[in-house]
Amino acid sequence: MDHESTTWQSGISHAVRSDIGLRRANNQDSYAVALANSEDAWLARGHLFLVADGMGAHAAGELASKLAADVVPQTYRKHAELPAPDAIHLGVQEANSVIHARGQANAEFHGMGTTGSVLLLLPQGALVAHVGDSRVYRLRGQQLEQLTFDHSLAWEMMSSGHLSDEQLPASVPRNIITRSLGPSPQVEIDREGPYPLAVGDTFLLCSDGLSGQVTDDEMGQILVTLDPEEAAQALVDLANLRGGPDNITVIVAKVTSPRLISHADTGWTAAAAESESADYMRLLFWGMSLVALFAAMSFGAARYWAAAGLGATVAAAFAAAAYVTHGGRRALQEHVGGEARYGRGPYRTRHCLPDRRVADELAKIVGQLRQAATDGNFAVDWSRFRGWEEAAVAAAERSDYAIAIRSYCRAMSSMMQQLRNQSSGGTSAGAGAN
Repeated sequence: MDHESTTWQSGISHAVRSDIGLRRANNQDSYAVALANSEDAWLARGHLFLVADGMGAHAAGELASKLAADVVPQTYRKHAELPAPDAIHLGVQEANSVIHARGQANAEFHGMGTTGSVLLLLPQGALVAHVGDSRVYRLRGQQLEQLTFDHSLAWEMMSSGHLSDEQLPASVPRNIITRSLGPSPQVEIDREGPYPLAVGDTFLLCSDGLSGQVTDDEMGQILVTLDPEEAAQALVDLANLRGGPDNITVIVAKVTSPRLISHADTGWTAAAAESESADYMRLLFWGMSLVALFAAMSFGAARYWAAAGLGATVAAAFAAAAYVTHGGRRALQEHVGGEARYGRGPYRTRHCLPDRRVADELAKIVGQLRQAATDGNFAVDWSRFRGWEEAAVAAAERSDYAIAIRSYCRAMSSMMQQLRNQSSGGTSAGAGAN
């Protein structure tokens, strides 16, 4: 279990937890946090957060996710001449190439892969680069938004068939992903955003060890009621108490400084938004289209109708290519000007006003935890646990569900911390949230 502390220079309060879970022999998740260490660094490259969930036999998945966590931030920072959207895209591409090459070079690592979800907090807003089914959420006020599209069989079927999660047949596996870093030499990378930043915005990055066990409603209401440190721990504890079938990695990052607030007139710095090669290709396509059109007219004048038709077809193809290239430029210009964004997110939105349903679910889990500790005759500090549980019950009785949820989470994490201390040979006294 790891964590990152609050740093006043960053304008961000954040916490990280990466837990092996209860059924895995090793932790194949990795993460990266790279905070700007100065105002100039913030303006140039912002803050970076990454979660990667590795897949592969033996140590392959662990290696794949570790490579992603190392290569993406290094490549992103290295290419300061590129605007941030291009640099992070290149960083994820480079990670894919490195992981693929390692897999090809060693039979033990062949076919290894990893998800990769990256969040950049920039002067222009929050920008996401994403491959796989690890997720990025944003909580603003009491509204939780999933900013990433799961590259999974289930989500692809729901998207293509216009089905809801409830309508998807139970026979469809939820853990098969359709896109990952490493198995193939090329990978399609989604980018989302930029989404404007405001003080209080809270971002959650997580592997499917969390999202597979904890609902969006529960995530959102826990983020609403707890600070990043307590929220990150409570989310991991809740996933483990529901069986912990997979590794669980959670990053919670909250915007705390007004100087991070996005400004609509802030464009991408560094290099121009479009490369000279794109300009060259567009001019080349238009030129070839004109040549083919002239040839078609010449053949038509000479009554070579078949050749004229072919020339017209070729001219139309080159013109279409030039138009598509120009359209891409126009879309990027609109994006830079703040009139458009990458991607189509958010893909799911939940209103997360603390409610009785989530409070009751946490009450049930805390009750089961209390019973298990009693039956197991565990040596725990009951006074702290019971204090939080009693506070939660009293709050729920007066319909103050925010305090109820907060207190139940603190009771749960207090007990889980004491049990972890015992299993690792430490002492239990004084453990838990304050």
